[in-house]
Amino acid sequence: MIFGGFSKPHNPHPRPAGAKPVAARTTTWRLGDGAARSASNDNGRRRILILGLCGATSFEMQCLAGSKLPGDIGWRWPGSYAVVEEAEDGVALHTDPAAARPVYLTAYRGGWAWCTSARALASLIGAPVDTQRLACSVFLPSAPALAGSRTFFTGVEQLPPGSRIELPADGSSPRCTTLWRPDTDSAGSPVQRLRSALTATVALRVAADQALSCDLSGGLDSTSVAVLAAHALPPSDRLNAVTIHPEGDTSGADLHYARLTAEAHEGRIAHHLLPMAAEHLPYTRITAVPATDEPAPSTLTQARLTGQLRWMRTNLGSHTHLTGDGGDSVLFQPPLHLADLIRHRRWKRAANEACGWARLRHHKVLPFLVDATRAARASRRQALANLARTVGTPGRNDHGRVRWFPLLPFPAWAEPTARRLLAQAAREAVDAPDTLPGLDSSVRVLVDEIREVARTAAADAELAASCGINLHNPFLDATVMDSVLRTPIDQRAPLHDYKPQLSQAMAGLLPPAVAARTTKGSFDADHYAGLRANLPDLRALTDGHLAGLGLINPTSLSRALRGAAAGIPMPLATLEQASAAEAWLVAHHRAPAPVWTSEPARSKR
Repeated sequence: MIFGGFSKPHNPHPRPAGAKPVAARTTTWRLGDGAARSASNDNGRRRILILGLCGATSFEMQCLAGSKLPGDIGWRWPGSYAVVEEAEDGVALHTDPAAARPVYLTAYRGGWAWCTSARALASLIGAPVDTQRLACSVFLPSAPALAGSRTFFTGVEQLPPGSRIELPADGSSPRCTTLWRPDTDSAGSPVQRLRSALTATVALRVAADQALSCDLSGGLDSTSVAVLAAHALPPSDRLNAVTIHPEGDTSGADLHYARLTAEAHEGRIAHHLLPMAAEHLPYTRITAVPATDEPAPSTLTQARLTGQLRWMRTNLGSHTHLTGDGGDSVLFQPPLHLADLIRHRRWKRAANEACGWARLRHHKVLPFLVDATRAARASRRQALANLARTVGTPGRNDHGRVRWFPLLPFPAWAEPTARRLLAQAAREAVDAPDTLPGLDSSVRVLVDEIREVARTAAADAELAASCGINLHNPFLDATVMDSVLRTPIDQRAPLHDYKPQLSQAMAGLLPPAVAARTTKGSFDADHYAGLRANLPDLRALTDGHLAGLGLINPTSLSRALRGAAAGIPMPLATLEQASAAEAWLVAHHRAPAPVWTSEPARSKR
């Protein structure tokens, strides 16, 4: 489902072929089926549109049209949605704080065009791929602040999340107001807020499609979503919950914990086991992905994901599928939390958590405390400036354990052009204003992390849509993110504990062994097996678009892939980022660009 529109209300505007107006007398259009609701005042000169799944009631919708919109409209209700205000003098957009429903903007014929698809806007203005943004995604994915508002297409920008953006009809500069801030909230229990938010957002999906399915991987995140979905169904219905496992092996820990949950909720969960064979290994047919706004996180595992989605569509009749993706990001406590404890003079707790983290990671405790003390003195701007110096200096690396932006080792197969582009991106990030000043460092890092994960998850949803499945990630709803990030520092989870907020929030619903689980299944062995099985195809991709853009040396990259497949120890992360980016470029250049037409289209009654 794609939405879009223009800042000029009455001019004739093009639309993607097949797109239709969301409602009568509106410049906002949609392509595909999906949730969209509207309300207007008596004379029809002001219209409010909610685009995407939203928990607002019909009465609440009608109340919106006759008054000024509340500042929290982007996260007032469960769901994943954007809000549009249409008036005679232009359009105003309210973006969701988590960026799970990203909105993009470009200048067009003296005005502004906006859309929930960056690729569609790129087609409208003939925009090429943004090489600098591509370099950031391959070599520094752990520093989302470098990208800023850049998309993967030159001239197309992402609108800032959690904001109200006015697009004047006369084409003058947009006016942006930041509305959402995760300031601490000491009222009530953070654990109860998390449970309420997660329960509501899962229930919203169930109400929209009771024939939905859920992942049941055995981990805390997917298990929590599945159990809440099962209890949101009518008592006579059972939830279709799916656990994947290697073909011929049903002894894994994930499957064990999934079975415990299914047995504990036997009357509410129908548990389905789905074996994955050699044809589902990572790296298999990675260029078969559809063209999306950016490289989808599941590109390397697309054979497994699409195999699961098509099986559920065929055998379970599923059209909507819920996952626990995003839980790691929302509930993760970054090491920078130690710097916050030191800054707030929580000396004893900082020492205790540094000891716990050091034991967990099998490191000495003193370096953690030293790095945390240094980080406590550094601002986000200073951290970005240090990052610019680090990536701009060949041979230099930052080995600190507590820092704003963790770095991957810079690979030998990267060309000097890539390093220059990264340094330029870092310098631009230093000069860009921070829309959320004054937050604790760990909270600010989490905001960037969650927004990065939520936005890229939209590309996974595009991948799922090609299989006929609507993919939802309830943990990435703005209400869930908001409930967690407002937790006061003295009530935040210890650095070395595994998601204690979620375990406590799900009290009484999870089997004790599942609630106490502190690990999750690893697919590292599958990735190495997939790398070996698909090595010829992967090496053939090395002399492709990334090489043509001057970012990588194909001979060196091919050699690195061969070494990794042979078991030579090396970080796989950057190799995987490069492979996913190349697959995305192949799909983008292979698939026809969205076609825009000026032919009139009628709205659905």
